[in-house]
Amino acid sequence: MNGNKSATVEEWVDPDDAPDMSEEPWASPIDATPVTRGRPKQLQTKVPVSLRLDPDVVEAFKADGPGWQSRMNAALRKAAGV
Repeated sequence: MNGNKSATVEEWVDPDDAPDMSEEPWASPIDATPVTRGRPKQLQTKVPVSLRLDPDVVEAFKADGPGWQSRMNAALRKAAGV
C-alpha cells in the first residue's frame, strides 16, 4: 500500500512547551484554590480506648461481618442510654 502516512500521524508536542503555571493567567486561580487533603474532619471524633472483652462477645459481633465495631458501639450506646 502506498498511502499518505503523514495525514494519519499526529504532530508531536514537546511537553516542555507547556505553559508556565506560575505566571498569569494561571497563578491567581491556582493560589486562590484551597488545598484540602484526605477525608473531611468529623464534628465529633471517636476516642481510641483499650478494652478487654470476653472472646465470645467479640466473636458474636465479628460473626455478623464487617462493621462489627460500629455495631458494638451502637450496642454500648443503647446500654448507656445515650
